[in-house]
Amino acid sequence: MKDDAQGAAPKSKTKTGNRVTMRDIARVAGCSQPTVSFVLNNNDTVKISEHMRQRVTDAARDLGYKASAQLSKPAGKNPGYIDGPIAFVIDTLATSPEGVHAYDGVLEAVKATGNLVILAETRNDPTLEPKTLQYFIDQRVSAIIYACVFTRQVDLPKILQDTDIPVFLLNCYTDDYCHPAVIPGEVAGGHTATNALIRQGHARIGLITGELFMECASGRYTGYRNALASADLPYDEDLIVEGNWLPSSGFEGTKKLMSLPNPPTAIFCANDRMAVGCYEAIKEMGLSIPEDISVIGYDDDEIARHLSPPLTSMNLADRSMGRWVVDQLFHGPTGNNRHPLTKLECELVERDSIAAPKTRP
Repeated sequence: MKDDAQGAAPKSKTKTGNRVTMRDIARVAGCSQPTVSFVLNNNDTVKISEHMRQRVTDAARDLGYKASAQLSKPAGKNPGYIDGPIAFVIDTLATSPEGVHAYDGVLEAVKATGNLVILAETRNDPTLEPKTLQYFIDQRVSAIIYACVFTRQVDLPKILQDTDIPVFLLNCYTDDYCHPAVIPGEVAGGHTATNALIRQGHARIGLITGELFMECASGRYTGYRNALASADLPYDEDLIVEGNWLPSSGFEGTKKLMSLPNPPTAIFCANDRMAVGCYEAIKEMGLSIPEDISVIGYDDDEIARHLSPPLTSMNLADRSMGRWVVDQLFHGPTGNNRHPLTKLECELVERDSIAAPKTRP
């Protein structure tokens, strides 16, 4: 979004009860998230025009943004539990934005408390990971957030099983549920995405999945099937193509789906990168989105807002997971009791890539 002549930030509606984030403000103000951070934190170490500063503050006001309140220490907890640094240990950070977003969510939530967050990437190295965890334990950090880039069940390293330092699991969980754990609600997300197309009147909906051995891909696939069943629509195996998360598989999957004798009127891509390939295939065939076919993605990556038309997508709850962990650290129950696995909702972000089919089935 470019600055307009009036310099006013367009207003945006948010779902009631959702916490407005700096990412939301950046979308409305038409700038980057770091720019929002600099403005709202009154950081004058970089030169930002007064015009842009006003756009950011206007967007923050219109969205009802409130900075995190100072978190108080819960009564009865060891002061060291929240006074020292918090360790964020993740297997892989650089290859996917989801890990970065979760870390950002932790930073955003921790900021008001004055705590430091120390980041370490282990890359699933069997030698590096225990050394990293031992270092943080020796330093007596206040808590360890153990995170995975792909949602999965993990065998928690023994060093974390034996420590008295609080451990929180982000995007992963153990079979004994002995530590607080949070993952995205992928089945519900797949259901929501598919249902958005069903509400528009689509009955033949193609699905390009991710690699189905991954929980996120299988969950979204299960949600797709559940939505069809709830709407009393038939399941057709010909409408399912397994992809590999990359644009090329979205391209090839779309070509395969559209070559069917009775092609779909809508395609659900299990991530936005495959949706990019889907867009290219549809345009190569001389078709228009959403006039000829509707497309919905997943993850709400930055690219979703810049496709033509902008892509309707599911906002993965990665930042929300980071904030949830911090909330549990400061306000959650103590003790060694079992903790139910928490699944956070992935929300639909509606844009211009879906519409009613030309002729309803």
